[in-house]
Amino acid sequence: MPPKKLIVSITGYSKADWRKKLQEAKQYRLKEIGLFIESFSVRQRQGLLDALKNSCVKKIPLVHIRDDITKQEIAFLKKHFQTKYFTIHEPHFHILDKWRGYYKDLYLELNTDDRMKKYVSVKKIGGFCTDLAHFNVEVVKQSKEYRYTVDHLGKTKVGCNHLSGYSPVRNTDLHTISSVKDFDYLASLPHAVFGRVIAFEIYNSIREQLNYLPHIKKLLQDKLNFEIT
Repeated sequence: MPPKKLIVSITGYSKADWRKKLQEAKQYRLKEIGLFIESFSVRQRQGLLDALKNSCVKKIPLVHIRDDITKQEIAFLKKHFQTKYFTIHEPHFHILDKWRGYYKDLYLELNTDDRMKKYVSVKKIGGFCTDLAHFNVEVVKQSKEYRYTVDHLGKTKVGCNHLSGYSPVRNTDLHTISSVKDFDYLASLPHAVFGRVIAFEIYNSIREQLNYLPHIKKLLQDKLNFEIT
């Protein structure tokens, strides 16, 4: 069984968010992180990419992108940080042409609205980015997204994962974690939905993300082989 990599991430909405997390990455001498830039404007993103290039971070295996990211930015991330997984949402199939040449680097994260549009075709791109909390929501709902995933597993690569918490009371994902119990749902997930790289998608600090790592690895130790970094 190939080893899995579990990494902390830079997330947030503002320049203050990414600056604080990047400072933490420096504090903990992190050479590898995930990056979620969906909520950062073009100007914020440019500042972030410039700062990353001059930071201790050397590898960013997974980047969650948005509709205005350019092929030049994708090329930059691949060149400087060896990014392998660029994760997208369902509506991005409308604009795939703008990323022509990078289709196999794109991985689909499904929503949880119990809808599957006909324009979504995971076979056109690299495969799935299974959002683990989303998948758990879909299992409970027995939703159209769940059926789509199950129907394609085995034929389609699961390259990577987004990792957030989960509320069983509300059947929803959680991006701000208040207890390690918010991750307990992970133990019930099938091995087939896990990809090579698992990146935190939470707004908690890097320090808190690092503190959650041992608990998550313990939850998954019986089904996953983790790479030591």
